[in-house]
Amino acid sequence: MNSHLSIALKSAVEAGKEILEIYENDFEINIKEDKSPLTEADTASSDIINSYLEATEFPIIGEEIRNMEFDIRKGWSTCWIVDPLDGTKEFIKRNGEFTVNIALVENGIPKIGVIYVPVTRELYYADVSKGKAYKTVLNNEHEVNGPFYNDSDLIHPTKDDNHLIRVVGSRSHMNEDTLEFIEQLKKDYKEIDIVSKGSSLKFCLVAEGKADIYPRFAPTMEWDTAAGHAICSAVGLSVISKETNKELAYNKENLLNSYFMVRK
Repeated sequence: MNSHLSIALKSAVEAGKEILEIYENDFEINIKEDKSPLTEADTASSDIINSYLEATEFPIIGEEIRNMEFDIRKGWSTCWIVDPLDGTKEFIKRNGEFTVNIALVENGIPKIGVIYVPVTRELYYADVSKGKAYKTVLNNEHEVNGPFYNDSDLIHPTKDDNHLIRVVGSRSHMNEDTLEFIEQLKKDYKEIDIVSKGSSLKFCLVAEGKADIYPRFAPTMEWDTAAGHAICSAVGLSVISKETNKELAYNKENLLNSYFMVRK
């Protein structure tokens, strides 16, 4: 597992460096069939990640590739799930809140996850089997100053506070269902803080104790959540589907997620 995590780390950082090169210059924006934006950074990142992951024994599910039909995918016990640029809208807005997401999934369950934030050079990664997740900040050359898996880089969720709860809200997807959920929380907590972030950073906020709960009552795809799910699982958090009341599952026939909640 460590060798696969190392490959995921290397590919995420290399993809992040390429994304940042494009980010710091003018870039074209295209619109995909589903009306979502696409930039050359999405494509370049995807190509770099695929060049690494295709050398492994596992197939890939990703946002910017032509995914196999379920008749083929259902035979995959293990696969990579990749979003080469999560938060393309944030990328276009130039607010820095976009990430590279890479996860390895076994039998529908995320086992390792990597999230890289190119602008801040924050690298989140986790091995679920070991119950450990880390946040390592790279230097200006996108290199690690010390070793990976350093105990000083371990992250943990916060302890319960009956007075205050910090709720993660999306910059782009705060809808009526989410607002109603927040209203319900007022019955149990005296104070509620809303913490806004873009992309998969919302998972990271809860995993590293900067927020307490992340309700997502808006559409997401498997590649939006798999890496963040792994990081949260490694620190003892649950990512529960509102539809099944079980953990989100991956490599499904429909790659669209149900609404979900991240919490202890």
